Amino acid sequence: MSESLPTASRSDLSRRHWLGGAAGLCLLGGWQSPVFAEPRVLPGYASWKDASALEEHSHLALETRRSAMGSSVITPASQLFVRSHLPPPEARILSDRNAWVLQTAGLKQARDITLGELRDLGLETVATVLQSAGNGRAFIPGKVNGLPWGVGAAGCVVWSGVPLRRVVSALGGLDPAARFITATGAEVLPEGTDPLSLVPERSVPLRALDDALLAWEMNGEPLPLAHGGPLRLIVPGYYAENQIKYIRRLAFTEQESAARMMARDYRLTPMGAEPGPGDAPLWEMDLKSWINSPAPGGRALKPGLVRVLGVAFGGTRAVRQVEVSVDGGQRWGVAQFSGPDLGRFAWRQFVFETELRTGSHVLVCRVTDVEGREQPRLRTDNAGGFANNSWLDHAIKVQVA
Repeated sequence: MSESLPTASRSDLSRRHWLGGAAGLCLLGGWQSPVFAEPRVLPGYASWKDASALEEHSHLALETRRSAMGSSVITPASQLFVRSHLPPPEARILSDRNAWVLQTAGLKQARDITLGELRDLGLETVATVLQSAGNGRAFIPGKVNGLPWGVGAAGCVVWSGVPLRRVVSALGGLDPAARFITATGAEVLPEGTDPLSLVPERSVPLRALDDALLAWEMNGEPLPLAHGGPLRLIVPGYYAENQIKYIRRLAFTEQESAARMMARDYRLTPMGAEPGPGDAPLWEMDLKSWINSPAPGGRALKPGLVRVLGVAFGGTRAVRQVEVSVDGGQRWGVAQFSGPDLGRFAWRQFVFETELRTGSHVLVCRVTDVEGREQPRLRTDNAGGFANNSWLDHAIKVQVA
């Protein structure tokens, strides 16, 4: 359905054969890190990344291992997950970044504009959680459509670029009929296919305009090809699927895009139903948290002091509090935030210290945002397994001996 992949090479298929078994393990009893007999080689566009920090679901889907998430706020680019729907454009598009041309529409003075010109319009930097809408799908029992993401289809990233509102102002303002921001990527479509069936194009509501960014830098470095370089639309607080890579066209439209990626995919479709434009679109992220350490499936812990580490975020709202339970949610204690607060779109690292006795313990966490919304105990089931922010689904079982 929404996360189908293009035809793979023979080597990619062999990797997928292995991953099919891994996905089954994930659905049946929690993700287990595989043991590799020889060093892996990542796809060429991501060959510079740290292979030991990533699980490979396909040549277009790399997940950050829970053990690699660490205890710092910012996710290193070398460890950040990758999710693409088509192979990236050729790397030569990065040879002259300033020459990249963005087409615009739905503006009173719409025209083509180069990245070099965009640099002259202004600069802002924002830290955001970048998360696929399918993150957490692996914890849903039974068969659901899509890749078996655990918690690693997410990271916290610093973006730099021009605020979208500055671009709108420089090009004369919006067409009065505009209601959506519609972005189109520059990936090459396979010949003979209906463009609307594969084109990477999404629409987000105009309310995102004040915070959206056209970014050319990530974590202080030029935006790499794997993450959308030379130019990417960033919509803070929204799921990553809305943050179009290699943005080639930016339009302010009266209607949502008719592309499949918008009209049918990444929507909250009821179980057993056919997806369509009447289903709720996956735009703003839900509030969410999870535990990174101690990791599930690890060695037994020693009795005594245990330090629980994790991350929490509120989508478009700042986080107020994180609570942790070591008995499956019967009793809760308030965790402490660690590290800097990088703004309402970034995640917060938290730490919770507790004494654990010999036996089995179920660790869970839940976040509350500044408006008082609390992370739910149960998920909202849907055909795509999207937006799973259930704290119960993300529980971790540990042994103390």
